Amino acid sequence: MTATDDSVLVGTEGRAAHLTLNRPKALNALTHTMVRCMDEALKTWERDPAVETVVLTGAGERGLCAGGDIHAIHHDVRDGDGTVSAAFWRDEYRLNARIACYPKPYVAVMDGIVMGGGVGVSAHGSVRIVTERSKIAMPETGIGFVPDVGGTYLLALAPGELGTYLALTGVRIGAGDALLCGLADHYVPSATLRLFVDDLATMPVRKALNRHVRPVPEGELATRREWIDSCFAADTVEEIVQRLLSHGAPAAKETAETLLAKSPTALKVTLASLRRARRLGPLERVLEQEYRVSCAALTAPDLVEGIRAQVIDKDRNPRWSPATFAEVTDADVESFFTPLGERELGLAGPDSTEEVAW
Repeated sequence: MTATDDSVLVGTEGRAAHLTLNRPKALNALTHTMVRCMDEALKTWERDPAVETVVLTGAGERGLCAGGDIHAIHHDVRDGDGTVSAAFWRDEYRLNARIACYPKPYVAVMDGIVMGGGVGVSAHGSVRIVTERSKIAMPETGIGFVPDVGGTYLLALAPGELGTYLALTGVRIGAGDALLCGLADHYVPSATLRLFVDDLATMPVRKALNRHVRPVPEGELATRREWIDSCFAADTVEEIVQRLLSHGAPAAKETAETLLAKSPTALKVTLASLRRARRLGPLERVLEQEYRVSCAALTAPDLVEGIRAQVIDKDRNPRWSPATFAEVTDADVESFFTPLGERELGLAGPDSTEEVAW
């Protein structure tokens, strides 16, 4: 391995090229420099006939990636004008799109914690590996934000209303549920991950998979589908909460309490984002929508307050504004989807603001 930037180790071994996220003390949280480094490496390897496979891993024992560097976003929103965060997201979402259409096998090792931006650099890959240690989540509503990095695209495709459940609650799921929800493809026990990655240097991906993939342990969501699908199919967050409280299943009531602690604005915008994502079509259009929503969040109060409460001060007592569902109007929600004009992400062409049918 060689290091072009010490936060991402870049190198090749045999027929495989490797990207290793290398900020283990920060759980490999993504910075703008890391995103640019990954994108440049992928562009180079795409043209290199000696590279047949790309492998993404995370340094340390805790996980692949905890998401974007939200300390930097908090600083930018609190003390700046948000342009630094918007520039980071622009390059990050473009990287997500590149990964999704990469012409060579992109093997993402989703061992340990994989959240937010970590999902973006892994779950769009063509070969997604989970282990018994995998803990996958899109927890953005807990910090007053909305699932991004193509997360609303992935979750909109999940069976039934499982994606809506995961997006609104931000709960962590393991290997079995990741496969059920379409966020992963194969289960490899963590004890044999090293051997699997080593084999990718000398053999095709399919052969390495056949050697190391094992039956996935059973998840938990399949047994909860009845109340998840019935409750989260509602058209509004208020109705979802009411259905959960009225259902009778203890887990449904607990889920309602979880939602009531989240940002009311973030929940309503997330629900609208998911419903719209189902009609938008390809990933590029959804990423464009997410970019509009993310940029709008930079001027709303809940993002900086949510990061303060959960990450900076850690008092776990965010003061959301507005504080109730009733105070978040349809116009408030709609404002998050306002086209950006010249600042659009521009991945899907000039007519990408229009929704299309599946």
